[in-house]
Amino acid sequence: MILFKERLKELRTGKGLSQAQLAEILHVSQRSISSWETGFRQPDYETLEAISKYFDVTTDYLLGLD
Repeated sequence: MILFKERLKELRTGKGLSQAQLAEILHVSQRSISSWETGFRQPDYETLEAISKYFDVTTDYLLGLD
């Protein structure tokens, strides 16, 4: 099963974004992006929605549910 951390990194690098650039777009810290991509933490619901809107994917896709 593909995990959120893998989907996020795949989407971010696919757009050619650094962690710092994505953090600025989402109004979070670069440390947050890093901890999500390593699986140490998960974003809150509102941030998960913002990520899905930015990348034009569903939250189910991000969470590996589809």
